[in-house]
Amino acid sequence: MNRTQATCGLILVLLSTNSMSQTPDDRKAKINELEARGPTKEAKERKQRSIERLRKEGVPVIEHLPIIEDSTEAKKRTKEEIAHRAIAIVIAAVKGEGLDQDTVETLVKKYGAEKFFSPEEAAFIKDASPSQPDRIKFSWRYECAWVLLWSLGYVDTLTKPDGICDVPKLVGILRDRDTARFVKDATLLPFDQILDQADLIYRYHWATTDARVKGQPAPAKLEGGVVQERHYVLNWLIGYMDQEWDEISTDT
Repeated sequence: MNRTQATCGLILVLLSTNSMSQTPDDRKAKINELEARGPTKEAKERKQRSIERLRKEGVPVIEHLPIIEDSTEAKKRTKEEIAHRAIAIVIAAVKGEGLDQDTVETLVKKYGAEKFFSPEEAAFIKDASPSQPDRIKFSWRYECAWVLLWSLGYVDTLTKPDGICDVPKLVGILRDRDTARFVKDATLLPFDQILDQADLIYRYHWATTDARVKGQPAPAKLEGGVVQERHYVLNWLIGYMDQEWDEISTDT
């Protein structure tokens, strides 16, 4: 099932500054610095749990893939920050699906979302005739919103990334809430659970990338697009490399 088929008819239901971009060498240097300090007990145990799960699922792993930041190094996002990011993503996603400009602007006003958008999102929201590649890019971000709703306690579990998210449920969560109620009803998950998912998706992403490079199908029926989007948003949730939303990298 493709993204358009999964969300057909739903789009009408839901009525900052950039930092300098980092180069791959900059990111590699930071990763090497982290590795040079040596993994903490927390980070090593998290990595091992991820590897054990992936092996049970039949997903290839490599032992030397680096650790991610632990709870002393990663950046915690506030409930309000995550909620505002989720709202911005969903509004951009429904526009990507084809929602008309007047209704998009109504949504922006309803949620007071003018300041929630990243620079790229803001440009897309204002563009009355966005390109098809942009529409596709932003509609895929439903997967990012789904992870954010999970981190806010609205979604019980992040299952194996082998299929697209439940867009009807996602839209329904926001449909009957304004921004204040959306924040109030949220319960931010413990940070260790977010870090667990960040480590896990990092290793899922290595497996799908390795398969793609080799010209092979993704292992264990993983959906590469879903893996990519989850990695993107989880890196934002843990403040990976201190990158702004439009600049998030998903190194594998």
